[in-house]
Amino acid sequence: MTNEIIVSKDLHLYYGKKEALKGIDMAIEQGQITAMIGPSGCGKSTYLRSLNRMNDLIPSVTITGSVMYKGNDIYSPKTDTVELRKEIGMVFQQPNPFPFSIYENVIYGLKLKGVKDKQELDRVVEESLKAASVWEDVKDKLHKSALSLSGGQQQRVCIARVLAVSPEIILLDEPTSALDPISTGKIENLLLELREQYTMIMVTHNMSQASRISDKTAFFLDGHLIEYNDTKKIFLQPEKKETEDYISGKFG
Repeated sequence: MTNEIIVSKDLHLYYGKKEALKGIDMAIEQGQITAMIGPSGCGKSTYLRSLNRMNDLIPSVTITGSVMYKGNDIYSPKTDTVELRKEIGMVFQQPNPFPFSIYENVIYGLKLKGVKDKQELDRVVEESLKAASVWEDVKDKLHKSALSLSGGQQQRVCIARVLAVSPEIILLDEPTSALDPISTGKIENLLLELREQYTMIMVTHNMSQASRISDKTAFFLDGHLIEYNDTKKIFLQPEKKETEDYISGKFG
């Protein structure tokens, strides 16, 4: 029995006339880290952003097919995109803390929900920053600007901001590509810890990162999903020649 949490069927996405996703069928399993790899412009970030309708924010985008989450098609007109993005949170490539205090960053989503109880907000801030492994770094400067932190700390505060609203799924678009190796290692360790509680889907250009921390890996090429399997299989015994060529560095 597979434990699928989000499933796309025949998903096509067009920017104007350009087809960026060409009929993606993919089922993401709960409680796993799924990595998406492939050369730049192959559709992996576009696919990631279609899982919580971030592409809606781009004019001229047309989407056909379906993305089922908990039995509902997220592209149905009935979907509340604000609620959807609380349940399917997003961490971007560049750390993007808001220009407020660390505390205000973490409670941002709760304030949108109308939570005002100071004790509750304090509790969530501490729990989320601890879960994001950055509490010890920032506990004495919660009311300082989040922009004063290092890149790696900013990215962990952004992860805490996503965790604060209790998502089911966390989408990560190259979350470490702007970071140094030490910060990257800390974020990778953090994702492995969070896997116990969340389903994570990550786009990465870093193949060794995909092989280190993901359970499953999807290889995208030119808008197609070429191969999707257990990470060990993808890296050690890929079924498709294109996958093997990409992993062995023949192109990309």
